[in-house]
Amino acid sequence: MNGTVIPGTPIAVDFWSVRKARSARLFFLSHMHSDHTVGLTSTWCRPLYCSPLTARLLHRRLQVPMCWIRPLEVGQSHVLGEEVTVTVTLLDSNHCPGSVMFLFEGTFGTILYTGDFRYSSSMQGEPALQGRHIDRLYLDNTHCHPEQALPSRQLATRQAAHLIRTHPQHHVVIGVYSLGKETLLVDLAMEFSTWVVVSPWRLEQMRLLELPDVFTSEEGAGWIRAVDVAEIRWDTLVSWNTLHPTIAILPTGRPVKVTHPKIHTIPYSDHSSFLELCEFVKWLKPCSVIPIVKGGMCQTYFQKYLSSAPQALPDFQIPKPVQESVQQENKRKTLEPLHLLRRAAQHSVPRGVVYESPEKSTENSEEFTSVRVHQQNCCESAFCSKEGHTYCQTDKEKGQEALSGEQPGAASAVSQAPAPDEHFPTGFAEQYLLTPLNVLKQNSSQKFDELVEDFFRKGEAS
Repeated sequence: MNGTVIPGTPIAVDFWSVRKARSARLFFLSHMHSDHTVGLTSTWCRPLYCSPLTARLLHRRLQVPMCWIRPLEVGQSHVLGEEVTVTVTLLDSNHCPGSVMFLFEGTFGTILYTGDFRYSSSMQGEPALQGRHIDRLYLDNTHCHPEQALPSRQLATRQAAHLIRTHPQHHVVIGVYSLGKETLLVDLAMEFSTWVVVSPWRLEQMRLLELPDVFTSEEGAGWIRAVDVAEIRWDTLVSWNTLHPTIAILPTGRPVKVTHPKIHTIPYSDHSSFLELCEFVKWLKPCSVIPIVKGGMCQTYFQKYLSSAPQALPDFQIPKPVQESVQQENKRKTLEPLHLLRRAAQHSVPRGVVYESPEKSTENSEEFTSVRVHQQNCCESAFCSKEGHTYCQTDKEKGQEALSGEQPGAASAVSQAPAPDEHFPTGFAEQYLLTPLNVLKQNSSQKFDELVEDFFRKGEAS
């Protein structure tokens, strides 16, 4: 059995077993930031696994049907799948409300996918990670550069408070995204004993998140306001200052072009600093590190911290060929070459988890999952059973075999479908195409040549 994390938003993870000639594709949602929710709408019709808090936000904000949302408790291990199983544990990623890391365990080894995360030394006390051998670490490398120094969020909060104190007669406007930086807002409200004024929809979300009661939608009730980050620009600052002296704060760890003298940046980030990443990798000692942000080549910084223990190898055992009738055999001999070529075109060598622009990400997601988005709600009563088992079909598939959505033991956001009833050659081709290069290289060239020759020999014999 082997497992591979595939690019896309949400995350797609493939698990397959050559021995059982079965595969499963699982979809996971680490958190609700917009760059991770591309393609998630009311038309989504695949099981989607996430934390309970993300599940509530997912349905409320994106109208994803509840019958496809599979919340998993954080800190507990969940066995997912039937013929192909995997154990997944959700861990708090300290990024934004509801955000989690995913720890996958199976005969393929152990994979930790951090998603967006801010490392904290308290993570070393996480039972699921203590003494754990990690074969592959998919790491949030947003700030993975020695020159990108970042203070802790506590220190950045103090910097923001100091800035506010130096402008005692000013109103304060803080630019934030739709989710995240809530702790900063709460801390400043407590520090200055004032309400934080937000829009009605954001107030509803704050209540959904069960945050302290420091937010209001009543204009003028407080002198600190939280607005969308896109509103922090030249023309709005000019407009606000004609009514009352106002400063704007942008809490971010990324470079920002300041367009007005009263716009101030504070290095408050929900992503790990470079030093924090080093501390995390040094403590975890994984066998390999795979960056999840496109264009980031941070492995060289962590080479000295990696474990020398061998990584788990994919399962190359060959199952016995399935006995087929003469008619099925003739049909397979005709169709198999074309079938293999199509698989080769669809499954390129995995590149790790890569976050791309929404347009590219959407294309990649479609390319890897081959999921056709229906222009109707797939979760109507005709497709969602009362027993909790959900089915999604196209018009052509109605009356034929249904795709089951309720698979016990699947990890966050996963669809599970058995592979075609074909024997070893196709299964081996799929495994080879989906096996990471660093794992393949651990096999001797002689062993690999024997597997390839055996593959073609079986194809010719059939």
